[in-house]
Amino acid sequence: MENLDLSNPEQLNVLVIDDNPLVHDLVKRALYQQGILNVRTAENAFYGLALCAKIHFHIVVTAFNVKSDRDGYHILEEMKFKGYVNKQTVLIFLSSETPETLVNSVTELQPDDFWAKPLTIKLVQERLTRVLQIKNKLGNVFQCIDQRDFGKAIYYIDRHIKNADVKRYHQHLLKLRGECLISLFEFEEAESYYRGLLDEYKHSWVYLGYVRSLLKQNKMDDVRDLIDTLTNKADTRFAAFDMLAQYYVDNEDYQTAYEEIKKAAELSPRNIARNRKVWDLARLNHDQRAQFEATVNMAKYAKKSIHDSPELVLNVIRSGIDLATAVDEKESAVILQDMEKYVADFGRDYEDAGMFKEQLAIARARIHSAKNEKDKAKRIVEIQVSPKPTTSVEDNLDKVKAYHEVGFREEAVDLLKSIKQQIACDNFAGAVTSRFVEQETKERQDIHFTPKQLNKMAIEFFKKQKMEPALHTLSQALQLTPHDVKVSLSLLKVLVAIHRSQGLDLEQQQLASTTIGRVKNLAMDDTQLQHYHELKNELVTALAKKL
Repeated sequence: MENLDLSNPEQLNVLVIDDNPLVHDLVKRALYQQGILNVRTAENAFYGLALCAKIHFHIVVTAFNVKSDRDGYHILEEMKFKGYVNKQTVLIFLSSETPETLVNSVTELQPDDFWAKPLTIKLVQERLTRVLQIKNKLGNVFQCIDQRDFGKAIYYIDRHIKNADVKRYHQHLLKLRGECLISLFEFEEAESYYRGLLDEYKHSWVYLGYVRSLLKQNKMDDVRDLIDTLTNKADTRFAAFDMLAQYYVDNEDYQTAYEEIKKAAELSPRNIARNRKVWDLARLNHDQRAQFEATVNMAKYAKKSIHDSPELVLNVIRSGIDLATAVDEKESAVILQDMEKYVADFGRDYEDAGMFKEQLAIARARIHSAKNEKDKAKRIVEIQVSPKPTTSVEDNLDKVKAYHEVGFREEAVDLLKSIKQQIACDNFAGAVTSRFVEQETKERQDIHFTPKQLNKMAIEFFKKQKMEPALHTLSQALQLTPHDVKVSLSLLKVLVAIHRSQGLDLEQQQLASTTIGRVKNLAMDDTQLQHYHELKNELVTALAKKL
Protein backbone atom coordinates (compact mmCIF):
# COMPACT_ATOMS: atom_id res chain seq x y z
CA MET A 1 0.00 0.00 0.00
CA GLU A 2 1.20 3.52 -0.77
CA ASN A 3 1.90 6.00 2.00
CA LEU A 4 -0.94 8.25 3.10
CA ASP A 5 -0.46 11.75 1.71
CA LEU A 6 -2.59 14.57 3.13
CA SER A 7 -1.18 17.13 0.71
CA ASN A 8 -3.96 16.25 -1.73
CA PRO A 9 -7.11 15.17 0.17
CA GLU A 10 -9.01 14.82 -3.11
CA GLN A 11 -7.00 11.64 -3.77
CA LEU A 12 -7.93 10.00 -0.48
CA ASN A 13 -10.37 7.10 -0.72
CA VAL A 14 -12.87 6.66 2.10
CA LEU A 15 -15.19 3.74 2.85
CA VAL A 16 -18.15 4.08 5.23
CA ILE A 17 -19.96 0.89 6.30
CA ASP A 18 -23.18 1.47 8.21
CA ASP A 19 -26.74 0.24 7.74
CA ASN A 20 -28.12 3.73 8.37
CA PRO A 21 -28.18 5.94 5.21
CA LEU A 22 -28.35 9.05 7.44
CA VAL A 23 -24.86 8.22 8.75
CA HIS A 24 -23.62 7.96 5.15
CA ASP A 25 -25.02 11.40 4.35
CA LEU A 26 -23.57 13.08 7.44
CA VAL A 27 -20.08 11.64 7.01
CA LYS A 28 -20.09 12.50 3.32
CA ARG A 29 -21.06 16.12 4.00
CA ALA A 30 -18.39 16.43 6.68
CA LEU A 31 -15.68 15.02 4.39
CA TYR A 32 -16.76 16.98 1.31
CA GLN A 33 -16.32 20.20 3.30
CA GLN A 34 -12.73 19.10 4.00
CA GLY A 35 -12.05 18.45 0.31
CA ILE A 36 -12.22 14.64 0.60
CA LEU A 37 -14.46 13.75 -2.34
CA ASN A 38 -13.85 10.03 -3.00
CA VAL A 39 -16.25 8.56 -0.45
CA ARG A 40 -17.86 5.16 -1.00
CA THR A 41 -20.64 3.81 1.22
CA ALA A 42 -21.99 0.33 1.94
CA GLU A 43 -24.98 -0.73 4.02
CA ASN A 44 -23.51 -4.14 4.86
CA ALA A 45 -20.23 -6.03 5.13
CA PHE A 46 -20.71 -7.94 1.87
CA TYR A 47 -20.65 -4.81 -0.29
CA GLY A 48 -18.02 -3.15 1.87
CA LEU A 49 -15.61 -6.06 1.43
CA ALA A 50 -16.42 -6.24 -2.30
CA LEU A 51 -15.39 -2.58 -2.63
CA CYS A 52 -12.16 -3.27 -0.73
CA ALA A 53 -11.27 -5.98 -3.22
CA LYS A 54 -11.37 -3.35 -6.01
CA ILE A 55 -10.25 -0.12 -4.35
CA HIS A 56 -7.47 0.72 -1.88
CA PHE A 57 -9.05 2.78 0.89
CA HIS A 58 -6.98 5.13 3.03
CA ILE A 59 -9.79 5.62 5.54
CA VAL A 60 -12.32 2.99 6.71
CA VAL A 61 -15.23 4.01 8.95
CA THR A 62 -17.43 1.12 10.07
CA ALA A 63 -20.30 0.74 12.50
CA PHE A 64 -19.87 -1.91 15.16
CA ASN A 65 -23.41 -3.22 14.77
CA VAL A 66 -24.13 -3.73 11.09
CA LYS A 67 -27.40 -5.56 11.55
CA SER A 68 -27.85 -6.78 7.98
CA ASP A 69 -24.99 -9.30 8.10
CA ARG A 70 -21.86 -9.27 10.30
CA ASP A 71 -20.68 -6.78 12.91
CA GLY A 72 -17.86 -4.28 12.60
CA TYR A 73 -15.48 -6.41 14.64
CA HIS A 74 -15.61 -9.20 12.07
CA ILE A 75 -15.55 -6.74 9.18
CA LEU A 76 -12.25 -5.19 10.27
CA GLU A 77 -10.86 -8.57 11.27
CA GLU A 78 -11.45 -9.87 7.75
CA MET A 79 -10.07 -6.68 6.18
CA LYS A 80 -6.85 -7.09 8.16
CA PHE A 81 -6.62 -10.79 7.31
CA LYS A 82 -7.04 -10.11 3.58
CA GLY A 83 -4.59 -7.21 3.60
CA TYR A 84 -7.19 -4.57 2.70
CA VAL A 85 -6.09 -2.46 5.68
CA ASN A 86 -2.92 -2.18 7.72
CA LYS A 87 -1.16 0.12 10.18
CA GLN A 88 -1.07 2.93 7.63
CA THR A 89 -4.83 2.82 7.10
CA VAL A 90 -7.08 5.06 9.20
CA LEU A 91 -9.54 2.75 10.99
CA ILE A 92 -12.53 4.20 12.83
CA PHE A 93 -15.34 2.43 14.68
CA LEU A 94 -18.86 3.84 15.11
CA SER A 95 -21.29 2.76 17.79
CA SER A 96 -24.29 4.07 19.68
CA GLU A 97 -23.43 1.75 22.58
CA THR A 98 -20.31 1.59 24.74
CA PRO A 99 -20.53 -1.47 27.03
CA GLU A 100 -17.23 -2.77 28.35
CA THR A 101 -17.31 -5.98 26.30
CA LEU A 102 -17.77 -3.96 23.09
CA VAL A 103 -15.00 -1.52 23.95
CA ASN A 104 -12.64 -4.41 24.76
CA SER A 105 -13.42 -6.11 21.45
CA VAL A 106 -12.82 -2.87 19.57
CA THR A 107 -9.57 -2.20 21.43
CA GLU A 108 -8.18 -5.58 20.36
CA LEU A 109 -8.32 -4.52 16.72
CA GLN A 110 -6.46 -1.28 17.56
CA PRO A 111 -8.54 1.19 15.56
CA ASP A 112 -7.32 4.78 15.37
CA ASP A 113 -10.49 6.20 16.87
CA PHE A 114 -13.90 5.30 18.26
CA TRP A 115 -16.83 7.62 17.51
CA ALA A 116 -19.96 7.43 19.61
CA LYS A 117 -23.27 8.06 17.83
CA PRO A 118 -25.09 10.32 17.24
CA LEU A 119 -22.45 11.99 15.07
CA THR A 120 -22.11 15.67 14.19
CA ILE A 121 -20.27 17.23 11.29
CA LYS A 122 -17.99 19.08 13.71
CA LEU A 123 -17.05 15.87 15.57
CA VAL A 124 -16.30 13.98 12.34
CA GLN A 125 -14.11 16.76 10.99
CA GLU A 126 -12.18 17.43 14.20
CA ARG A 127 -11.56 13.79 15.09
CA LEU A 128 -10.67 12.74 11.56
CA THR A 129 -8.28 15.67 11.10
CA ARG A 130 -6.46 14.72 14.29
CA VAL A 131 -6.06 11.06 13.22
CA LEU A 132 -4.97 11.96 9.69
CA GLN A 133 -2.29 14.29 11.03
CA ILE A 134 -0.84 11.50 13.15
CA LYS A 135 -0.89 9.05 10.26
CA ASN A 136 0.73 11.52 7.91
CA LYS A 137 3.45 12.68 10.28
CA LEU A 138 4.37 9.15 11.43
CA GLY A 139 3.84 7.38 8.11
CA ASN A 140 7.36 5.93 7.94
CA VAL A 141 6.94 4.37 11.40
CA PHE A 142 3.62 2.72 10.49
CA GLN A 143 5.08 1.45 7.21
CA CYS A 144 7.95 -0.25 9.08
CA ILE A 145 5.55 -1.84 11.55
CA ASP A 146 3.44 -3.16 8.66
CA GLN A 147 6.61 -4.72 7.25
CA ARG A 148 7.52 -6.08 10.74
CA ASP A 149 10.80 -4.19 10.60
CA PHE A 150 10.57 -3.16 14.25
CA GLY A 151 14.24 -2.18 14.53
CA LYS A 152 13.86 0.34 11.72
CA ALA A 153 10.58 1.56 13.23
CA ILE A 154 12.45 2.34 16.47
CA TYR A 155 15.07 4.24 14.45
CA TYR A 156 12.37 6.48 12.93
CA ILE A 157 10.59 6.85 16.28
CA ASP A 158 13.79 8.07 17.95
CA ARG A 159 14.31 10.60 15.16
CA HIS A 160 10.73 11.86 15.49
CA ILE A 161 11.05 12.24 19.25
CA LYS A 162 14.00 14.61 18.75
CA ASN A 163 11.93 16.71 16.35
CA ALA A 164 10.12 19.56 18.12
CA ASP A 165 7.65 19.80 15.23
CA VAL A 166 6.05 16.48 16.24
CA LYS A 167 6.08 17.05 20.00
CA ARG A 168 2.30 16.68 20.18
CA TYR A 169 2.69 13.06 18.98
CA HIS A 170 5.44 12.09 21.44
CA GLN A 171 3.23 9.96 23.69
CA HIS A 172 1.93 8.05 20.67
CA LEU A 173 5.52 7.47 19.56
CA LEU A 174 6.63 6.37 23.01
CA LYS A 175 3.83 3.78 23.10
CA LEU A 176 4.80 2.45 19.66
CA ARG A 177 8.47 2.24 20.71
CA GLY A 178 7.63 0.02 23.69
CA GLU A 179 5.48 -2.25 21.53
CA CYS A 180 8.34 -2.59 19.04
CA LEU A 181 10.78 -3.62 21.80
CA ILE A 182 8.37 -6.32 22.97
CA SER A 183 7.93 -7.52 19.37
CA LEU A 184 11.73 -7.79 19.10
CA PHE A 185 11.83 -9.91 22.32
CA GLU A 186 14.08 -7.29 23.89
CA PHE A 187 12.43 -7.77 27.26
CA GLU A 188 15.23 -6.46 29.49
CA GLU A 189 15.54 -3.31 27.41
CA ALA A 190 11.75 -2.96 27.41
CA GLU A 191 11.70 -3.26 31.21
CA SER A 192 14.27 -0.47 31.55
CA TYR A 193 12.41 1.63 28.96
CA TYR A 194 9.02 1.37 30.66
CA ARG A 195 10.50 1.92 34.12
CA GLY A 196 11.95 5.18 32.86
CA LEU A 197 8.58 6.22 31.42
CA LEU A 198 6.85 5.58 34.75
CA ASP A 199 8.80 8.46 36.29
CA GLU A 200 6.95 10.86 33.99
CA TYR A 201 3.82 9.12 32.67
CA LYS A 202 1.11 7.31 34.62
CA HIS A 203 -0.86 6.06 31.61
CA SER A 204 -2.34 2.55 31.55
CA TRP A 205 -0.30 1.51 28.53
CA VAL A 206 2.94 2.27 30.38
CA TYR A 207 1.99 0.08 33.34
CA LEU A 208 0.81 -2.73 31.06
CA GLY A 209 3.98 -2.61 28.98
CA TYR A 210 6.13 -2.64 32.12
CA VAL A 211 4.29 -5.67 33.52
CA ARG A 212 4.46 -7.50 30.20
CA SER A 213 8.23 -6.99 29.94
CA LEU A 214 8.74 -8.38 33.47
CA LEU A 215 6.41 -11.35 33.02
CA LYS A 216 8.29 -12.30 29.86
CA GLN A 217 11.39 -12.49 32.06
CA ASN A 218 9.55 -14.59 34.67
CA LYS A 219 9.74 -11.80 37.27
CA MET A 220 6.26 -12.22 38.72
CA ASP A 221 7.34 -11.33 42.28
CA ASP A 222 8.49 -7.89 41.11
CA VAL A 223 5.05 -6.90 39.83
CA ARG A 224 2.58 -8.91 41.91
CA ASP A 225 1.17 -5.84 43.69
CA LEU A 226 0.98 -3.86 40.45
CA ILE A 227 -0.89 -6.73 38.75
CA ASP A 228 -3.45 -6.72 41.55
CA THR A 229 -4.04 -3.05 40.82
CA LEU A 230 -4.28 -3.54 37.04
CA THR A 231 -6.76 -6.43 37.31
CA ASN A 232 -9.07 -4.24 39.39
CA LYS A 233 -9.12 -1.26 37.01
CA ALA A 234 -11.72 -1.22 34.23
CA ASP A 235 -9.31 0.12 31.57
CA THR A 236 -6.51 -2.39 32.30
CA ARG A 237 -8.02 -5.59 33.68
CA PHE A 238 -8.80 -7.11 30.28
CA ALA A 239 -5.21 -6.84 29.02
CA ALA A 240 -3.87 -7.88 32.44
CA PHE A 241 -5.90 -11.12 32.46
CA ASP A 242 -4.63 -11.92 28.97
CA MET A 243 -1.01 -11.39 29.99
CA LEU A 244 -1.42 -13.50 33.12
CA ALA A 245 -2.92 -16.39 31.16
CA GLN A 246 0.08 -16.46 28.83
CA TYR A 247 2.49 -16.18 31.77
CA TYR A 248 0.95 -19.17 33.57
CA VAL A 249 0.91 -21.29 30.39
CA ASP A 250 4.60 -20.46 29.87
CA ASN A 251 5.17 -21.70 33.43
CA GLU A 252 2.95 -24.78 32.98
CA ASP A 253 0.46 -23.71 35.65
CA TYR A 254 -2.52 -24.61 33.51
CA GLN A 255 -5.18 -24.38 36.22
CA THR A 256 -4.32 -20.76 37.05
CA ALA A 257 -3.95 -19.94 33.35
CA TYR A 258 -7.46 -21.30 32.85
CA GLU A 259 -8.92 -19.05 35.55
CA GLU A 260 -7.27 -15.97 34.01
CA ILE A 261 -8.22 -16.66 30.39
CA LYS A 262 -11.87 -17.18 31.39
CA LYS A 263 -11.90 -13.67 32.85
CA ALA A 264 -10.41 -12.21 29.65
CA ALA A 265 -12.88 -14.09 27.44
CA GLU A 266 -15.80 -12.84 29.48
CA LEU A 267 -14.64 -9.25 28.94
CA SER A 268 -14.15 -9.75 25.18
CA PRO A 269 -16.37 -12.65 24.04
CA ARG A 270 -16.09 -12.11 20.27
CA ASN A 271 -12.43 -13.09 20.00
CA ILE A 272 -12.34 -16.58 18.48
CA ALA A 273 -8.68 -17.19 19.31
CA ARG A 274 -9.30 -16.46 22.98
CA ASN A 275 -12.33 -18.75 23.10
CA ARG A 276 -10.07 -21.40 21.61
CA LYS A 277 -7.69 -20.88 24.53
CA VAL A 278 -10.59 -21.29 26.95
CA TRP A 279 -11.56 -24.51 25.18
CA ASP A 280 -8.00 -25.89 25.25
CA LEU A 281 -7.52 -25.11 28.93
CA ALA A 282 -11.03 -26.25 29.90
CA ARG A 283 -10.50 -29.74 28.52
CA LEU A 284 -7.01 -29.94 30.01
CA ASN A 285 -8.57 -29.10 33.39
CA HIS A 286 -11.47 -31.53 32.87
CA ASP A 287 -14.15 -28.82 32.85
CA GLN A 288 -16.47 -30.41 30.30
CA ARG A 289 -19.24 -27.85 30.72
CA ALA A 290 -16.97 -24.86 30.10
CA GLN A 291 -15.36 -26.73 27.21
CA PHE A 292 -18.77 -27.14 25.59
CA GLU A 293 -19.72 -23.49 26.21
CA ALA A 294 -16.44 -22.32 24.65
CA THR A 295 -17.03 -24.31 21.44
CA VAL A 296 -20.61 -23.00 21.27
CA ASN A 297 -19.29 -19.43 21.63
CA MET A 298 -16.71 -20.03 18.90
CA ALA A 299 -19.35 -21.28 16.48
CA LYS A 300 -21.73 -18.46 17.44
CA TYR A 301 -19.30 -15.56 17.11
CA ALA A 302 -17.62 -16.98 14.00
CA LYS A 303 -20.86 -16.88 11.99
CA LYS A 304 -20.34 -14.93 8.74
CA SER A 305 -16.72 -14.20 9.70
CA ILE A 306 -13.46 -15.48 8.23
CA HIS A 307 -13.41 -18.08 11.03
CA ASP A 308 -16.73 -19.69 10.09
CA SER A 309 -16.19 -23.34 9.17
CA PRO A 310 -17.74 -26.82 9.54
CA GLU A 311 -14.93 -27.75 11.94
CA LEU A 312 -16.34 -25.36 14.53
CA VAL A 313 -19.68 -27.20 14.48
CA LEU A 314 -17.86 -30.53 14.72
CA ASN A 315 -16.13 -29.24 17.83
CA VAL A 316 -19.51 -28.33 19.35
CA ILE A 317 -20.69 -31.90 18.69
CA ARG A 318 -17.51 -33.40 20.14
CA SER A 319 -17.51 -31.31 23.29
CA GLY A 320 -21.25 -31.90 23.70
CA ILE A 321 -20.68 -35.67 23.68
CA ASP A 322 -17.83 -35.22 26.16
CA LEU A 323 -20.21 -33.36 28.47
CA ALA A 324 -22.90 -36.02 28.02
CA THR A 325 -20.47 -38.70 29.26
CA ALA A 326 -19.75 -36.68 32.40
CA VAL A 327 -23.25 -35.77 33.67
CA ASP A 328 -26.22 -37.72 35.03
CA GLU A 329 -28.56 -39.77 32.86
CA LYS A 330 -31.31 -37.15 32.63
CA GLU A 331 -29.08 -34.30 31.45
CA SER A 332 -27.04 -36.65 29.28
CA ALA A 333 -30.14 -37.73 27.36
CA VAL A 334 -31.06 -34.11 26.57
CA ILE A 335 -27.53 -33.24 25.42
CA LEU A 336 -27.24 -36.35 23.23
CA GLN A 337 -30.57 -35.56 21.58
CA ASP A 338 -29.22 -32.09 20.74
CA MET A 339 -25.99 -33.57 19.36
CA GLU A 340 -27.93 -36.00 17.17
CA LYS A 341 -29.75 -33.01 15.70
CA TYR A 342 -26.42 -31.24 15.08
CA VAL A 343 -25.17 -34.32 13.20
CA ALA A 344 -28.39 -34.62 11.19
CA ASP A 345 -28.34 -30.92 10.26
CA PHE A 346 -24.66 -30.91 9.33
CA GLY A 347 -25.20 -32.19 5.80
CA ARG A 348 -27.94 -29.64 5.16
CA ASP A 349 -25.99 -26.68 6.52
CA TYR A 350 -22.68 -27.30 4.73
CA GLU A 351 -22.27 -28.00 1.02
CA ASP A 352 -18.95 -29.80 1.60
CA ALA A 353 -20.35 -32.07 4.33
CA GLY A 354 -19.27 -35.08 2.25
CA MET A 355 -15.68 -34.31 3.17
CA PHE A 356 -16.50 -35.06 6.82
CA LYS A 357 -17.95 -38.57 6.52
CA GLU A 358 -15.49 -40.17 8.91
CA GLN A 359 -15.77 -37.34 11.46
CA LEU A 360 -19.57 -37.66 11.47
CA ALA A 361 -19.35 -41.44 11.72
CA ILE A 362 -17.13 -41.04 14.78
CA ALA A 363 -19.66 -38.64 16.30
CA ARG A 364 -22.48 -41.12 15.72
CA ALA A 365 -20.42 -43.93 17.24
CA ARG A 366 -19.64 -41.84 20.31
CA ILE A 367 -23.33 -40.93 20.72
CA HIS A 368 -24.21 -44.64 20.65
CA SER A 369 -21.49 -45.35 23.23
CA ALA A 370 -22.81 -42.59 25.49
CA LYS A 371 -26.29 -44.15 25.23
CA ASN A 372 -24.81 -47.57 26.17
CA GLU A 373 -25.48 -48.91 22.66
CA LYS A 374 -22.02 -50.43 22.44
CA ASP A 375 -22.73 -52.92 19.64
CA LYS A 376 -23.95 -50.16 17.31
CA ALA A 377 -20.97 -47.98 18.21
CA LYS A 378 -18.49 -50.80 17.66
CA ARG A 379 -19.98 -51.67 14.28
CA ILE A 380 -19.63 -48.08 13.07
CA VAL A 381 -16.03 -47.88 14.27
CA GLU A 382 -15.05 -51.17 12.67
CA ILE A 383 -16.63 -50.38 9.28
CA GLN A 384 -16.37 -46.60 8.87
CA VAL A 385 -13.35 -45.48 10.87
CA SER A 386 -9.74 -45.89 9.75
CA PRO A 387 -7.05 -46.47 12.40
CA LYS A 388 -4.67 -44.27 10.42
CA PRO A 389 -4.19 -40.72 11.75
CA THR A 390 -5.35 -37.81 9.61
CA THR A 391 -3.66 -34.41 9.34
CA SER A 392 -6.10 -32.90 11.86
CA VAL A 393 -5.18 -33.15 15.55
CA GLU A 394 -8.79 -32.58 16.61
CA ASP A 395 -10.09 -35.31 14.27
CA ASN A 396 -7.51 -37.71 15.68
CA LEU A 397 -8.29 -36.85 19.30
CA ASP A 398 -11.97 -37.60 18.71
CA LYS A 399 -11.03 -40.85 17.02
CA VAL A 400 -9.06 -41.79 20.13
CA LYS A 401 -12.19 -41.31 22.25
CA ALA A 402 -14.30 -43.41 19.87
CA TYR A 403 -11.78 -46.26 19.96
CA HIS A 404 -11.43 -46.12 23.73
CA GLU A 405 -15.19 -46.03 24.34
CA VAL A 406 -15.81 -49.23 22.33
CA GLY A 407 -12.93 -51.05 24.03
CA PHE A 408 -10.19 -50.68 21.36
CA ARG A 409 -7.74 -49.31 23.91
CA GLU A 410 -4.50 -50.31 22.21
CA GLU A 411 -5.58 -48.54 19.02
CA ALA A 412 -6.46 -45.45 21.07
CA VAL A 413 -3.05 -45.32 22.77
CA ASP A 414 -1.20 -45.94 19.48
CA LEU A 415 -3.09 -43.08 17.88
CA LEU A 416 -2.19 -40.78 20.77
CA LYS A 417 1.48 -41.54 20.12
CA SER A 418 1.02 -40.41 16.51
CA ILE A 419 -0.74 -37.22 17.62
CA LYS A 420 2.27 -36.24 19.74
CA GLN A 421 4.33 -35.98 16.56
CA GLN A 422 1.82 -33.58 14.99
CA ILE A 423 1.90 -30.86 17.63
CA ALA A 424 4.20 -27.84 17.45
CA CYS A 425 4.76 -26.55 21.00
CA ASP A 426 6.01 -23.08 20.07
CA ASN A 427 2.73 -21.29 20.83
CA PHE A 428 -0.09 -21.16 23.39
CA ALA A 429 -2.32 -23.74 21.67
CA GLY A 430 0.56 -26.10 20.94
CA ALA A 431 1.86 -26.09 24.51
CA VAL A 432 -1.59 -26.72 26.01
CA THR A 433 -2.55 -29.38 23.45
CA SER A 434 0.75 -31.19 23.95
CA ARG A 435 0.13 -31.32 27.69
CA PHE A 436 -3.44 -32.51 27.05
CA VAL A 437 -2.21 -35.38 24.85
CA GLU A 438 0.21 -36.47 27.58
CA GLN A 439 -2.64 -36.41 30.08
CA GLU A 440 -4.96 -38.29 27.71
CA THR A 441 -2.34 -40.99 27.11
CA LYS A 442 -1.99 -41.70 30.82
CA GLU A 443 -5.71 -41.56 31.56
CA ARG A 444 -6.68 -43.75 28.60
CA GLN A 445 -4.19 -46.36 29.82
CA ASP A 446 -5.28 -46.18 33.48
CA ILE A 447 -9.03 -45.49 33.26
CA HIS A 448 -11.19 -47.64 30.99
CA PHE A 449 -14.62 -46.06 31.50
CA THR A 450 -16.38 -42.70 31.17
CA PRO A 451 -17.24 -40.66 34.29
CA LYS A 452 -20.93 -41.54 33.90
CA GLN A 453 -20.12 -45.26 33.71
CA LEU A 454 -17.79 -45.03 36.71
CA ASN A 455 -20.45 -43.28 38.75
CA LYS A 456 -23.02 -45.98 37.96
CA MET A 457 -20.50 -48.68 38.89
CA ALA A 458 -19.79 -46.92 42.18
CA ILE A 459 -23.51 -46.84 43.04
CA GLU A 460 -23.74 -50.61 42.49
CA PHE A 461 -20.65 -51.24 44.62
CA PHE A 462 -22.06 -49.04 47.38
CA LYS A 463 -25.39 -50.87 47.38
CA LYS A 464 -23.51 -54.16 47.79
CA GLN A 465 -21.42 -52.66 50.63
CA LYS A 466 -18.24 -52.96 48.54
CA MET A 467 -16.75 -49.68 49.77
CA GLU A 468 -13.17 -50.07 48.54
CA PRO A 469 -14.20 -50.67 44.88
CA ALA A 470 -16.77 -47.84 45.19
CA LEU A 471 -14.07 -45.49 46.44
CA HIS A 472 -11.68 -46.51 43.64
CA THR A 473 -14.22 -45.96 40.86
CA LEU A 474 -15.34 -42.62 42.31
CA SER A 475 -11.72 -41.50 42.60
CA GLN A 476 -11.28 -42.24 38.90
CA ALA A 477 -14.53 -40.45 38.04
CA LEU A 478 -13.40 -37.44 40.06
CA GLN A 479 -10.07 -37.43 38.23
CA LEU A 480 -12.01 -37.03 34.98
CA THR A 481 -14.64 -34.62 36.37
CA PRO A 482 -13.07 -32.64 39.24
CA HIS A 483 -15.80 -29.97 38.99
CA ASP A 484 -18.69 -32.42 39.46
CA VAL A 485 -20.42 -31.77 42.80
CA LYS A 486 -22.42 -35.02 42.73
CA VAL A 487 -19.35 -37.20 42.24
CA SER A 488 -17.47 -35.32 44.97
CA LEU A 489 -20.32 -35.71 47.46
CA SER A 490 -20.67 -39.40 46.59
CA LEU A 491 -16.97 -39.88 47.29
CA LEU A 492 -17.29 -38.13 50.67
CA LYS A 493 -20.31 -40.34 51.43
CA VAL A 494 -18.26 -43.47 50.77
CA LEU A 495 -15.42 -42.18 52.94
CA VAL A 496 -17.88 -41.60 55.79
CA ALA A 497 -19.15 -45.18 55.40
CA ILE A 498 -15.58 -46.53 55.52
CA HIS A 499 -14.83 -44.38 58.57
CA ARG A 500 -17.87 -45.76 60.40
CA SER A 501 -17.10 -49.39 59.60
CA GLN A 502 -13.32 -49.64 59.91
CA GLY A 503 -11.72 -46.20 60.09
CA LEU A 504 -9.74 -44.37 57.42
CA ASP A 505 -6.16 -45.23 56.53
CA LEU A 506 -3.61 -42.48 55.78
CA GLU A 507 -4.32 -42.41 52.05
CA GLN A 508 -8.06 -42.18 52.65
CA GLN A 509 -7.56 -39.41 55.20
CA GLN A 510 -5.60 -37.41 52.66
CA LEU A 511 -8.29 -38.02 50.02
CA ALA A 512 -10.96 -36.83 52.45
CA SER A 513 -9.01 -33.66 53.27
CA THR A 514 -8.31 -32.70 49.64
CA THR A 515 -11.88 -33.46 48.51
CA ILE A 516 -13.37 -31.35 51.31
CA GLY A 517 -11.11 -28.47 50.31
CA ARG A 518 -12.04 -28.75 46.65
CA VAL A 519 -15.80 -29.16 47.09
CA LYS A 520 -16.19 -26.00 49.17
CA ASN A 521 -15.21 -23.96 46.07
CA LEU A 522 -17.83 -25.58 43.83
CA ALA A 523 -21.31 -24.17 43.20
CA MET A 524 -23.93 -26.13 45.19
CA ASP A 525 -27.67 -25.85 45.68
CA ASP A 526 -29.14 -25.72 49.20
CA THR A 527 -29.67 -29.49 49.44
CA GLN A 528 -26.13 -30.25 48.27
CA LEU A 529 -24.70 -27.64 50.62
CA GLN A 530 -26.49 -29.15 53.62
CA HIS A 531 -25.32 -32.64 52.62
CA TYR A 532 -21.76 -31.37 52.19
CA HIS A 533 -21.69 -29.83 55.69
CA GLU A 534 -23.02 -33.03 57.26
CA LEU A 535 -20.37 -35.17 55.53
CA LYS A 536 -17.61 -32.65 56.12
CA ASN A 537 -18.36 -32.27 59.84
CA GLU A 538 -18.19 -36.01 60.43
CA LEU A 539 -14.99 -36.43 58.43
CA VAL A 540 -13.31 -33.39 60.00
CA THR A 541 -14.10 -34.79 63.46
CA ALA A 542 -12.66 -38.15 62.43
CA LEU A 543 -9.51 -36.54 61.04
CA ALA A 544 -9.06 -34.46 64.20
CA LYS A 545 -9.19 -37.59 66.37
CA LYS A 546 -6.53 -39.22 64.18
CA LEU A 547 -4.25 -36.25 64.85
